[in-house]
Amino acid sequence: MNVVDSSGWLEYFAKADNAAFFRPAVHDTERLLVPTICIYEVYKRIAAQRDEEEALAAVAWMTAGKVVDFTQQIALLAADLALEHHLSMADSIILATARAHEATLWTQDAHFQGLEGVRYIKK
Repeated sequence: MNVVDSSGWLEYFAKADNAAFFRPAVHDTERLLVPTICIYEVYKRIAAQRDEEEALAAVAWMTAGKVVDFTQQIALLAADLALEHHLSMADSIILATARAHEATLWTQDAHFQGLEGVRYIKK
């Protein structure tokens, strides 16, 4: 299973330098898990930078994978991970979602570098 963090989705949709790195995870929709917080972050950024129509198109692509709700189990794990690794709320929720489902987290966010279960590429 795979989880692509918000920065990875934004990189992919922008066809930016690291888009090819994220392509295998994004296109493998059978094994793709999408935390609801990623939908929030990606929609918000694309709507602010481009328009609502492009933001909704991005969300439609994201939801080809399995959307994973923010549950009590993920909330508690996220809080522990935030404390342990000094992560923001959104980042800890994304990592907790990946860990709760034994998925690989694909990211270009440096604060995830070296963590177990993470595929990282430098931005």
